[in-house]
Amino acid sequence: MKIAIDDIKASPKELSYVEEVEELNTRLGRGGARDYRLPTGLTVDVTHYRAGLEVFFHGVLHAQVLGSCARCLEEYAFGLDYPFAFVLMPRVAAGPRPTTLSEEDMALSYYEGDEIDLTPLVHEQTMLALPTRPLCRETCRGLCSRCGANLNAGPCDCQEVPADGRLAVLHALVRGK
Repeated sequence: MKIAIDDIKASPKELSYVEEVEELNTRLGRGGARDYRLPTGLTVDVTHYRAGLEVFFHGVLHAQVLGSCARCLEEYAFGLDYPFAFVLMPRVAAGPRPTTLSEEDMALSYYEGDEIDLTPLVHEQTMLALPTRPLCRETCRGLCSRCGANLNAGPCDCQEVPADGRLAVLHALVRGK
């Protein structure tokens, strides 16, 4: 979604649209968040306005996300409703870059040209909204380390392996004895 700079006024304007997710899913597949994908479009509700040279955006991202659990490897779905806010200013007005960044600097980005492309900013916000570790639920028991059975479905048929005597002290510490 591209917005012409001349169309952004001082009075807030609301905009709702659906962002295509093919490119985002490709990025998720390449990066550290390859355990997620969006099966349908990403709904963006955004309000934008201008104050001097700065352009302000705030809104909410809505999506259905499919994740692959890091413990049991099962696919699960969850809803994403993520509020966002960012400020853009023209790169030519930025001046020299500071050597240290303040919290305000972290929320500030730059634009060039006569329009602002929201797509990369929305993709970035979506990636920031995803959990760092995908879990189908906090109590997920994962997979058996011996046979690979999903322990959420019930106990596996593996026999208890006799403990290595050399590690008995560590096992006692873990069990609190």
